[in-house]
Amino acid sequence: MRLAMPRLFPWLFIAWTTPALAETLALTGGAVWTGPAAQPIRNGTVVIENGRISAVGRLRAPRGATVIDCTGMTVLAGFWNSHVHFFERKWANGGTIPAPELERQLEEMTTRFGFTSVFDIGSPGENTRRIRQRIEKGEVRGPAIRATGEVIVAPGAVPPANVLRMLGNLPSENHEVNSAEEATAAVRSLVASGADGIKLHLQLPLPEDVIQAVANEARKAGKPVFVHPSSRADVMAAARAGVDVLAHTTPFAQWDGAVVRALLEKRVAITPTLSMWRFLLRHDRVTMQEKAAAEAVAQLNAWHAAGGTVLFGSDLGAVEYDPAEEYERMARAGMRFAKILASLTQAPAERFGEAAERGQIAPGFAADLTIVAGDPATNLRALTAVRYTIRNGRVIFRGKP
Repeated sequence: MRLAMPRLFPWLFIAWTTPALAETLALTGGAVWTGPAAQPIRNGTVVIENGRISAVGRLRAPRGATVIDCTGMTVLAGFWNSHVHFFERKWANGGTIPAPELERQLEEMTTRFGFTSVFDIGSPGENTRRIRQRIEKGEVRGPAIRATGEVIVAPGAVPPANVLRMLGNLPSENHEVNSAEEATAAVRSLVASGADGIKLHLQLPLPEDVIQAVANEARKAGKPVFVHPSSRADVMAAARAGVDVLAHTTPFAQWDGAVVRALLEKRVAITPTLSMWRFLLRHDRVTMQEKAAAEAVAQLNAWHAAGGTVLFGSDLGAVEYDPAEEYERMARAGMRFAKILASLTQAPAERFGEAAERGQIAPGFAADLTIVAGDPATNLRALTAVRYTIRNGRVIFRGKP
């Protein structure tokens, strides 16, 4: 039905039917890292229009723009955490948690640390999707969420629901498989439910043909596969299957040159989760904690030195939220600031098919930005001193000065 123009007050009709002009935002005066390999633009400006970056450089803010003074700050592409979980009890009934409370929880876990994108690799899928829907509708501020939903496991690998609740976690209807046929069916079910990736958890071992079946079926659907390994054999089987991401280092199973070469050959990426081992073993003797932590750092060192792809991932939701210790341990493993920045920005954008949209600060890219106080190139702790987190041109977290 055609809508007729009112004869009276045509200006009122225009006001009703024309969307408001998008705000232009200018970030001025900061050191702008356009990408991990670039040199920072000192006293730079980033201009954002319609949720995208329109200009970057030593330039003036456009007339009428809303200006955020970033003097003394560093402007970086928005951070990714490629290994998180929304399985704590606090996320139960994610579709009905009061909006202010949900936003506060998202802030405490993600946005206050600069995360504009996260990959949830193992939580109740429908619940995580409800949280994501509320973010995307604009009801609450939060990061972009990708999720695998439930995980594929060997029978009996995951504790029963009552034990999970006692540990503070939500129970999950995971896919228990015994054969390649069951694994293929599980992947199809997860893809049909809207999973953005597939998680294979090898807490208990599975035959190699099962791992290969998961990888093959996920590849057909264009979904990345994450594998939680527990042994050297798990790592080698995952490499032979050509999975996309190894979800952890394995400090109780040493890596030799053959392991590193196998992972490199198949272009597997790793989320190191170095600080997770200390947290997991916090009730054990200090010598055990130190040994496991040192081995995990040594594995990342070998992987990084060989040129392997690292995606920042802290097992967020299963560990303490503050990523400062993870950054520190990555540095101990020989990763300099530019490489850590790549793991937070460019590497995940490339791995998950968003290299043309995110991971750098460039005209035309989505305005996902993390602004920190100080210079993280000389002091890594500045990475956690987040002053603004911006997603699609919208400030989703504003820290205290």
